[in-house]
Amino acid sequence: MRMLQATLLAGCVVLAMGCGTAMPTGQAGSPTGGQAASPAPHTPASASAVTSPPKGPKPVKPTGDAVNVRKVPWQKAKPVAKGRAVQLVWSSGVEPCTVLDRVKVKETGKTVTITLYEGASPKARNVACIMIAIEKTTTVKLKTPLGHRKIVDGAKR
Repeated sequence: MRMLQATLLAGCVVLAMGCGTAMPTGQAGSPTGGQAASPAPHTPASASAVTSPPKGPKPVKPTGDAVNVRKVPWQKAKPVAKGRAVQLVWSSGVEPCTVLDRVKVKETGKTVTITLYEGASPKARNVACIMIAIEKTTTVKLKTPLGHRKIVDGAKR
């Protein structure tokens, strides 16, 4: 029973260290059932371990090898490169658990339909995936400049 508690405790400490709630060593689960003498204040392992959030969406490119692929909606589409490309922004999970597999573009005289497909990387087997969303971005080139055509999300059709 104590082995199971130690394993669970170690998992909690690893997960909690990122949010600053880890218990100091010696406080949790003493083998004699007693309490630690005096709790030490929590300090980060190192100052370099603390990072600031990324500025803007994370640029990604299609991998072409994802499994369990599905359509995902995007939130923003902005013409770039004088209308010869479109930059898309969407919310997604972290890699390798969620990767961009491919982007399908269908151009007509009136619309440009862009569909994003995401799935899990084959490298994500036996990997614990955290459930957070991050913004990602990718840019797709068009065959002809956008002009007055409307950009449509293929995942919402």
